[in-house]
Amino acid sequence: MKKTKLINSELSYAIATLGHTQMLVVGDAGLPVPPETERIDLALTEGIPGALDTLRVILEEMQVEKVILAEEVKTRNPKYLDAVRALLPGITMEFVPHTTFKKLTIDARAVVRTGEFAPFANIILVSGVVF
Repeated sequence: MKKTKLINSELSYAIATLGHTQMLVVGDAGLPVPPETERIDLALTEGIPGALDTLRVILEEMQVEKVILAEEVKTRNPKYLDAVRALLPGITMEFVPHTTFKKLTIDARAVVRTGEFAPFANIILVSGVVF
């Protein structure tokens, strides 16, 4: 059995197989997942698991070089944005329109669907390297 906190086998595998600059998306319950992109569905019910709880666990496993967020998060969910900034100090943050964000998910290794019901609680994690 794994010793680290992340015990979901699909998510652990997705992170373990990421290469430099590949993307992993953590999305709220409403983020559409393109048919060609792997869906790792963790959602159980409203708020469980939350996007930030899921992100915290992922960050213990994944080296992140940059993140991409929807521009709309700044005004529609500033509390989420503040929490993301606190979890990722010093990491470059890029903001794009939500329509562009959704298009970028097509090229992601996977989209992790959470039970988050807050608007624009979505983030693209761009994989870094540990050396």
